Amino acid sequence: MVAEAEVSHTIPFQRVQAFVGLAERRGWDLEALLGAAGIPASLLGEHRARLTGGQVTALLGALSRATGDELLGLGLAPVPPGTLRMLLSAIMFGTNDLSTAVRRLNQFENAVPGVPRLRLSIDGDAAVVDVDITDKVDPLDFAVEALLATLHRTLGWLIGRRIELVEVWLPHEDRRHMRDYDVIFDAPVVFAAPNPALVFPADTVSTKLLRRPDELEQFWRHAPAILLARSHYGTSTSDAVRRILDEVDYGIRLGADEVAARLAMSPQTMRRRLRMENTSLSDIRDALLRDVSIASLVQGEETMAALSRRLGFSEPSAFTRAFSRWTGQPPRAYRVKDTPKLL
Repeated sequence: MVAEAEVSHTIPFQRVQAFVGLAERRGWDLEALLGAAGIPASLLGEHRARLTGGQVTALLGALSRATGDELLGLGLAPVPPGTLRMLLSAIMFGTNDLSTAVRRLNQFENAVPGVPRLRLSIDGDAAVVDVDITDKVDPLDFAVEALLATLHRTLGWLIGRRIELVEVWLPHEDRRHMRDYDVIFDAPVVFAAPNPALVFPADTVSTKLLRRPDELEQFWRHAPAILLARSHYGTSTSDAVRRILDEVDYGIRLGADEVAARLAMSPQTMRRRLRMENTSLSDIRDALLRDVSIASLVQGEETMAALSRRLGFSEPSAFTRAFSRWTGQPPRAYRVKDTPKLL
């Protein structure tokens, strides 16, 4: 939403599985919806499956139009598609800083009753923006996370810079097994919280808005993929390692000594820090190669042989084995052929 999603980063299918379940419960033609978004139906049920940002944008856009609800059931009432963009445009007129923008949003609650109410409070050095979903009987967990990601990216876009989060509060059970909260929020996550909320430095709320309403179309065009993709490269060792690998041929020719040298630390220190972050150099490299592979396969313009060579595999069969290990599916499962495209 801020810019194009990074080509090399993909999104776990589980992040949209709850929305897919919404379509199933309503008896829609799920295979047609997936096909129109360029998503092979064979990925359903595979917990390791991944999607590109473009696929997520197309799928959630289709579901939004099909339901007539931009919040896909998370709001207190259906929110017609296009409403949030108009609401954001209205908020931007005559609003000077972030604090005023958040408070002004609530002034529209009678006009748009489906949009959850935001509460802004200051607690010492921290500002807390929490989302009131108390009237929702059974909110979708992933929808709550998507809503917070949307809020985080939108507030950051309004002030022209990424907002560094102190904590993220989620009202549901621990889902750290998803292993991508650092990618989405780059901040500690508190589960079983009273309300979903973003916590960030208090002085951020006085930051002036830099964006103009005429910039909104470009901002909105890439939603919601950017909202579910990584927020930014953070400051952890694993973030730094992935950045290095991403910049140097996906790291296929870099050994641990070379990566550590670029980080100005010893290989032993790098390995220890990565272990503390529950990852390793090989895990990070595999995730990067997986994401680059999926982006290429979905785009469909590169042959399997060319992709294998580009990623440093001796032959396509070696690449196929590695890809199946990463995703639980062979590469051909990600090839999209003759599927209708959404307008």
